[in-house]
Amino acid sequence: MENTLFIVALSFAYFSKALTGTYMKSSITQIERRFDLSSTHIGLIDGSFEMGNLLFLAVVSHFGAKLHRPRLIAVGCFLMAVGAFLTGLTHFFMGRYRYKYDTVIQVFQNDNLSIAACVDPLKTLDHMPEIQIEDSGSSMWIYVFLGNALRGIGETPVTPLGISYIDDFAKAENSPFYIACLQTITLLGPMFGFLLGSYCARLYVDIGYVDMESVTITPKDSRWVGAWWMGFLVSSGLLLISSIPFWFLPRSMPKQESEENHETPVCEILNKTEDAQNNNQNFKLTEIAKGRVVVWFLPSLRRLLGTPAYFLFLCGSILKFNAFIGLLTFKAKYMEQQFGQSASRANFLIGVLNLPAVAIGIFLGGLLMKRYKLSVVSGAQLSFATSFMSYLLMLLQFGTKCDNIPIAGLTVSYNGSVEMLFSECNRDCLCSAEEWDPVCSDSGITYISPCMAGCLSSSGHGKNTVFHNCTCVSTSFPAGSSTSVRLGQCPHAKDCSRSFTSYMAISVLSSFINALGATPGYMVIIRCITPELKSLALGIQTLVTRTLGGIPAPVYFGALIDSTCLKWSMKSCGGRGACRIYNSDMYRYPTEKFQASPETPNLPSATKIWVKIATDLEEGGEVHTVEQPPHNDGVISTSNAQEAKYMTETCAEVIPLSSDGTNTEIVGKESIGHKVIEKQDDHIDDKSKLEKESQQLN
Repeated sequence: MENTLFIVALSFAYFSKALTGTYMKSSITQIERRFDLSSTHIGLIDGSFEMGNLLFLAVVSHFGAKLHRPRLIAVGCFLMAVGAFLTGLTHFFMGRYRYKYDTVIQVFQNDNLSIAACVDPLKTLDHMPEIQIEDSGSSMWIYVFLGNALRGIGETPVTPLGISYIDDFAKAENSPFYIACLQTITLLGPMFGFLLGSYCARLYVDIGYVDMESVTITPKDSRWVGAWWMGFLVSSGLLLISSIPFWFLPRSMPKQESEENHETPVCEILNKTEDAQNNNQNFKLTEIAKGRVVVWFLPSLRRLLGTPAYFLFLCGSILKFNAFIGLLTFKAKYMEQQFGQSASRANFLIGVLNLPAVAIGIFLGGLLMKRYKLSVVSGAQLSFATSFMSYLLMLLQFGTKCDNIPIAGLTVSYNGSVEMLFSECNRDCLCSAEEWDPVCSDSGITYISPCMAGCLSSSGHGKNTVFHNCTCVSTSFPAGSSTSVRLGQCPHAKDCSRSFTSYMAISVLSSFINALGATPGYMVIIRCITPELKSLALGIQTLVTRTLGGIPAPVYFGALIDSTCLKWSMKSCGGRGACRIYNSDMYRYPTEKFQASPETPNLPSATKIWVKIATDLEEGGEVHTVEQPPHNDGVISTSNAQEAKYMTETCAEVIPLSSDGTNTEIVGKESIGHKVIEKQDDHIDDKSKLEKESQQLN
């Protein structure tokens, strides 16, 4: 009963933390606009999760195993809940959101007065009720940064301690099934996270506190801010609930009994090998306690990085993770700016199309490895083929684009004049250059504000306000055409919807193909590492990719986005706020180049891995064979002799021989349908081996 409770509780914790993490990604645009931040700043906030997580990951993973693991997981879930709650609570520390520099229609929104936008704003304000303008871009974003970092700290004990706890009480045949259940639940979290982000982005940020009839902007407006805070409060509640069961679980649970009461000779050998490894682990822990970490760590690290296949894989992982994190962080924003989609629809499409494609690709990749028992070379070939196809699809995305929206003074000129904000038609209106309250003419041209359009009168109120007699519209088009404008910027051209459909089709296909080769490529590297270095290899790969990819990628990707901004909002203190409109062409090039730049050197890296493996296997000579014991129950033989030689000599190190010229290598422990070779040398003690390596290092 307790076993089932732990699996269910940990699965729900995995789901909750994955949902919260992806909801943060889906709310990037809303937070950016609410706090009047640049994309660079918002990238720093997004990277704070990795900062907090990596800061405590090593400490918790090492010392947590000696403490009450379920309660440590409970504390971690509670900290994540507090972090998410602090992030959402920031909304209530601030005043009501005001999309600043709105025209005078906000004051007279319930009146039927005719408003002349083309007047001196200072004179107009003398006859208006006083409006309190609050600066939404305050330093309150610090609390969002801290909340996200606290969420990262809280996540540190969940995965390592949860997996180790399962491995301790579950029998060997059940452990992979339990872990597979966790991974499946984890894949559902991001989908629901983006769907929650889609729902909250449709709701106005101050819903329940303002009359929605008074809001003159729509979800497609660049000033629209959804109820971003609501999702963080929901996810905080889920995380808090997930922490409760762990408080009532024991420190450890008895090991599940195996279905078979007898052990084969091979199992006995495996148990002896495991005991030797445990003794070796105790030796390492003793050395750590004595402060002599260098004695065993540096030689192992040197051997690991000296493996060509692993080193190339590590470099490729860093490049690929940079592109992945940068794209995931700003993918919804790209769909908004490039194709005119609302944040709600962009998040919805990512949640129901892209993420399921990734999940299916990962599953099928593992299934192919197991079903067809792919060798090292075959796995490398599949990984290379999928990377190359994904790269071609990414290049194809360059052709899916939408032209810039015609904006007078920014992307098009006033009546053929130089592209400047002011023209002869609005020079006498005394408009503010900092204003952004776009209006759309019947001709499809957007003007920065009714004042910039030179409008002299209006009708209607609120969202239905229409400005008439606009001098800039009349001078740009022949007599008899409409000189009226309506609130909001003009939509993209009709052919943009077709481009967006093509973009989504290519994006989903690329996501699937990329994920299809992820598992084979990952397992190729796993099979090229000696068992004693496998944990270190995975740890180094996680640490390096998240440090060099998860933290800097959102920051410099945001800086690239900022460089394409055409119109910035201005804070009340005079500083630069969030971007209101981007140059679509300039925005597209850095985004696509950012994806292509890591992939371009990654292809030669993948090619080198493939060629290295194939070459070493072709040059392989006599292979040390493995003598099968009399009782071969549970033994998985190595069918390809040259592959065995590569795994023992090229990827790792030569298997040491005993005095009679034979080795004591055994084969066992099938993991996800792959053969993993374990080595045992009766004549070389682990401790003496480490001492020799430390002497060579000195």
